[in-house]
Amino acid sequence: MKAGIHPEYKDCTVSCACGARYQLRSTKEAMSVEICSTCHPFYTGKLRLVDATGRVDRFKKKYKLK
Repeated sequence: MKAGIHPEYKDCTVSCACGARYQLRSTKEAMSVEICSTCHPFYTGKLRLVDATGRVDRFKKKYKLK
């Protein structure tokens, strides 16, 4: 490998919206994600509506659901 062309990797803290935190190595020092393996419905088996762009609220408003 050539010297001096690769990015420097540092310890990175990834935080999820559910409160889980993970330690990784990345070129960034911190990242935030909306969903992780701790709260993802595929891994947990629990149904959870993931509303990143307000689609659920717009649907409820359009059809006047509570």
